[in-house]
Amino acid sequence: MLEHAAPLVKVTIVPRGKSLGAAWYLPEERQIVETEQMLDEMCATLGGRAAEKVMFDRISTGALNDLEKVTRQARAIVSVYGLSDKIGNITYYDSSGQSDYTFTKPYSEKTAQIIDEEISKIIKSQYERAIDILKKNKTKLTELANILIEKEVIFEKDLKNIFGERPFNSHVVEEVNKKSKTVKKKENLKDEIPKDSSK
Repeated sequence: MLEHAAPLVKVTIVPRGKSLGAAWYLPEERQIVETEQMLDEMCATLGGRAAEKVMFDRISTGALNDLEKVTRQARAIVSVYGLSDKIGNITYYDSSGQSDYTFTKPYSEKTAQIIDEEISKIIKSQYERAIDILKKNKTKLTELANILIEKEVIFEKDLKNIFGERPFNSHVVEEVNKKSKTVKKKENLKDEIPKDSSK
């Protein structure tokens, strides 16, 4: 449902320490991350909080780790990577570690307010996006919850049975298949070229 979110491979509702469950993903290796990719990841991370709202019309403290993660991501979008239109192509991150801003922020109170507003706006938009996706797939979400209650642990194949194949992954697979077929054709052509017996 989210093109750039990491595919889910395993989910459990068996408690682990302070956690009431866990999920395992298969993240894509990326050297450079685009804004859309970060937003998709944030939307996916807010899925748990959104699911509470959609299914029970109330929320709990269970999403604390998720909220910490998306807040860091939104702050990075705005103040580290220069991906906010309102702030512009500016970073307040010092990779050298030699910053003079150890005890003070390197921007004005007005800019700090804009940064906070932008962070809140990004998180709110992705939360609303997650709610919208889950509302459209509420029947499948209920089916997934029932299977989780029954099995306690589910895997990628269970998710595919409910939601079907990821359409985005299929495009990648098709592209890989096309390339492999092209390579095989070239190899076959090489085999068919007769060798010069005079040499």
